[in-house]
Amino acid sequence: MPTKPDLLDPATDADATTLVRIRDLHVYFQLRGSALARLIGGRGATVKAVDGVSLELKRGEVLGLVGESGSGKTTLGRALLGLVRPTSGAIEYDGQDLGRLRERRLRALRRRLQMVFQDPHAALNPAMDLLTAIGHPLRVHRLATSRLEQRARVVDAMERVGLTPAPQFLTKLPGELSGGQKQRANIARAIISGPELLVADEPISMLDVSIRLGILNLLASLRDDLHLAVLYITHDIASARYFADRTAVMYAGRIVETGDSEAVTQRPAHPYTRLLVSSAPDPEHLAGTDRVTAGPRGEAPSLVTPPPGCRFHPRCPSATQLCRTSSPPLLDLGGGRQAACWGHADDIADRPHLDAALVAARTRTGG
Repeated sequence: MPTKPDLLDPATDADATTLVRIRDLHVYFQLRGSALARLIGGRGATVKAVDGVSLELKRGEVLGLVGESGSGKTTLGRALLGLVRPTSGAIEYDGQDLGRLRERRLRALRRRLQMVFQDPHAALNPAMDLLTAIGHPLRVHRLATSRLEQRARVVDAMERVGLTPAPQFLTKLPGELSGGQKQRANIARAIISGPELLVADEPISMLDVSIRLGILNLLASLRDDLHLAVLYITHDIASARYFADRTAVMYAGRIVETGDSEAVTQRPAHPYTRLLVSSAPDPEHLAGTDRVTAGPRGEAPSLVTPPPGCRFHPRCPSATQLCRTSSPPLLDLGGGRQAACWGHADDIADRPHLDAALVAARTRTGG
């Protein structure tokens, strides 16, 4: 894998204060009377897309949110932008609870909260030239006083993302651009309003492999230059290792592991994280002869009727009776690492605030 770019270390930067704090967030969707509802859970079934997530994101930090499709990653990102209302819990942005804000106040805050979408082709209006499309946030938030100022700011944003020479791109329509150029245009539109937080939802998954690294390096450069906080949503744990300062692994609506990206990917503590790492493409073993073949298999559980206990236990080769009946909290492994796995409980049982949770769980199961 290419060498990781030099990124800001939020733990040592004097300005690295917490920008977003998510506390016990739940986002549930009610399925009302649809054929899908009758099929998967009956009338009134509830999809527990995000089920008790707590995270923090600092200014100038890249947090990777990793998990397979259907784990709740995108729902969490959309809730962070106020596009989905929480069922319970809190999303504190710069001291304000987004879930309690009125729509008018939330709309005003969205200038500072922007998103880069997964599909660069669908994210741009095919009838708008780039001057209009990239400059649209300036008009919505009334950030430009004249067309001349709008044009100048669009040109500056284009140059920042590598659409150069910018004047030649102003009149182009999305259909005249390559996939990589479209995603650069989307990023330009996201940064033109001067945001503090960027949610990048699978920003490279629909691009050619040859240009993915360039987009990640662009986002890293913008993070440093603009001091952005970035939530990087991906199913590719290898790209999280390359791009993100910290990584949080999400499974079936819950966070199962967090920590420094290098540590999480090189020394995974949760069986699900080990599954993701073993499934990632390894350029050193292209023939696949040295790939990890033993370990967890099967499908992710239903978010309507998730299994009791640890939600990964039906796929985990090391599951015990405790795992099948009691849901583990995020256990502190030291060094900024956390994992929701009872397999680590005995190693840290001497820590009082965790020992109580272990004792209570074992009491319930008779273990």
